[in-house]
Amino acid sequence: MPEPDSYLTLSAPSSGLYREKGSKFLSFAFPVKDEQVIKETVGRLRKEYHDARHHCYAFRITGEGGIREGIHDDGEPGHSAGQPILRQIESFNLVNVLVIVVRYFGGVLLGVGGLMHAYKTAARDALEHASIRRVEPEDQFEVLFGYDDLSLVMKVLDEEQVRIEHQFYDQGGRIVFSVPRKKSESCISRLNSLPARSVRVRQSK
Repeated sequence: MPEPDSYLTLSAPSSGLYREKGSKFLSFAFPVKDEQVIKETVGRLRKEYHDARHHCYAFRITGEGGIREGIHDDGEPGHSAGQPILRQIESFNLVNVLVIVVRYFGGVLLGVGGLMHAYKTAARDALEHASIRRVEPEDQFEVLFGYDDLSLVMKVLDEEQVRIEHQFYDQGGRIVFSVPRKKSESCISRLNSLPARSVRVRQSK
């Protein structure tokens, strides 16, 4: 699945709660950027709720190969926890999101169907309380140029409506800027086509 031109994600963490036959399902939704953040967040909640029976989760994140998804049932019957959590993330059309549901066992077995309903409902409750925003993936570049070409470079950057991050002027000029990924190719092509031998564009680290 290719990375979208824009996507919905969370503005901040949120939480929810569902109870069923004595079991308590605490749900937590987080904006995340990669699997390292996911690992750290899951580890933190495991420590905070160390007395819980299960810590199940699902995530959807963007990457170079597109959108990646993952689930973890943490000892619950296969696909009875992580999968329904993931389906809720998908139903809200969210990306770069992790949802963890912590279960405190109430002494009554819920069965696979009951578990799927409980984890789905708990995940949905956290997401319904979340603040959601739209994000456009960006690329960052830097353009180097001689002083005589400053006006040409700035004209392109202004017309392409890039966000300038840093400007440096010493032996020449260097501007670091961010541009929506869907406009990157057009912007870089215009800069490379300027009638100025001093202009060079490269991906910023």
